Amino acid sequence: MKLHTIQPAKGSTHREKRLGRGEASGKGGTSTKGNKGHQSRSGFKNRIAHEGGQMPIQRRIPKRGFKNPHRVSYKVFNLGQIDQLIEKYSIKEFSPENLYINGLISQTDLVKVLGNGEIKNKVSFKVNAVSEKAKTAIEEVGGTVEILK
Repeated sequence: MKLHTIQPAKGSTHREKRLGRGEASGKGGTSTKGNKGHQSRSGFKNRIAHEGGQMPIQRRIPKRGFKNPHRVSYKVFNLGQIDQLIEKYSIKEFSPENLYINGLISQTDLVKVLGNGEIKNKVSFKVNAVSEKAKTAIEEVGGTVEILK
């Protein structure tokens, strides 16, 4: 093997298409760019969501509603659900860590307890929010409520 005999592997290189080099090239006239217009000119860059002369979709569709940036959303558990969860997963303390371990919430979810239903088991609660009705029902049974920051 000598340096002057080295060649690239067959099929690995391709001859560049020489566009716009006259009719004899076989690509003359429009140079494979279709007909006239913005896209056939040099320096054309297509923006995202660009639709030519048509009204873009983000302007055709009306705006609706309002997203409150300060909204705090909770994963809600009612007292009736909590009794079932305590029996099913044998939870001693109702906290976001225990709920996450058992796959009931994701790691960043905030937990709120509401007073719908009845609770029979004495359990300590460490949650982000609790309603007044739920708090009194838990304390009547002998449980404790601690609100996390």
